[in-house]
Amino acid sequence: MERLDELLRRGDRGPRVAAVREQLAAVGLDCAAAPGEDPGLFDARLERAVRGFQQQRGLTSDGVVGAETSRALDAARWRLGDRILRYTPGHLVHGDDVTALQERLSSLGLLDDRVDGVLGPATERALRELQRGLGLTPDGTCGPATLRALQRLQRTVRGGDVGALRDTERVRRSGSSLVGRVVVVDPGHGGDDPGAVGNGLREADVVLDLALRLEGRLAASGVTAVLTRGAGQNPSTRDRARLADDVRADLFVSLHCDAATGTAGQGVATSYWGDPRVGTRSPVGARLADLVQRELVARTDLVDCRTHARTWDLLRLTRMPAVRVELGYLTDPGDARRLADPAFRDTCAEALLVAVQRLFLPEDEDPATGTLRVDDVLARVRAADGRDPA
Repeated sequence: MERLDELLRRGDRGPRVAAVREQLAAVGLDCAAAPGEDPGLFDARLERAVRGFQQQRGLTSDGVVGAETSRALDAARWRLGDRILRYTPGHLVHGDDVTALQERLSSLGLLDDRVDGVLGPATERALRELQRGLGLTPDGTCGPATLRALQRLQRTVRGGDVGALRDTERVRRSGSSLVGRVVVVDPGHGGDDPGAVGNGLREADVVLDLALRLEGRLAASGVTAVLTRGAGQNPSTRDRARLADDVRADLFVSLHCDAATGTAGQGVATSYWGDPRVGTRSPVGARLADLVQRELVARTDLVDCRTHARTWDLLRLTRMPAVRVELGYLTDPGDARRLADPAFRDTCAEALLVAVQRLFLPEDEDPATGTLRVDDVLARVRAADGRDPA
């Protein structure tokens, strides 16, 4: 019996493959099976279409249909007006129709949250406010009357991305000191899931060790550092995000390593929440990702694979600025040799700490990349405590 949670990749066959082909065709991607070929076969043409869809949606373009790609395919089938939209706690509606609604609410300056295609409480509040302003019953339900009113509105005045402006202003007003801040450090995988494996290293072990090194440096800087897991644990993506919400984290830093199959891969890349289709992103997350990337590249000899806007579940579910760091390829001998060295991991932990500190520094105090020392960060802590920073 075919399991619905299994990955689909090139070479697989069955009704789920045929369904994926139909979903991709429905959104305009050319993936029809060749004449006489089985539409239930995951062939090269379907793989190219999956990769194209993933790239459009800000997902990892690996040609494999997993949970996140399946969720995105399901979301893509909805257009605004196809169904009545309402907020139901515990059963959140998601889809491109929700994204379209959120875009309209954001353009009117009513939505103070990200455009993520999920109808949560912030979207419901914005919808009720819109309905009150239009003289409709403020029931938080997007039905025919609300849709007709939306269609009559002219999109000549934009209110801006309220959520993005709010987050940027919050960081600006919070001051430059790290003392009292909460940072969740998320070592990926864990438990029975080793993550990437290569050259005698396991991703879960490498990133946990790095997380512990970063935790110590953050704590010395006055930060409450919270790890999402220990050595024998592998919480779900939703549980990791929920922990960050529960501790009211200021930032979320997820640590990973990468692996390449069939092609060479090396270097460091950093990702933040952003949906390239609708032009929405977390500006603070993007800034932190840029700082992390630059500090790591400046302090190590890892190849610069740049920063990327992604719609991954972990970045979508965390409500605070979040970044995911892919720190080298375990399948590359050079990257693996570096990551096996405790001194190199210390350097990476220091780069991450410096990036976090720089995020909160005003522009006129922000030093050049690669020049801020950990001792400088600690001096700020002593100054904030009223002690002699010397």
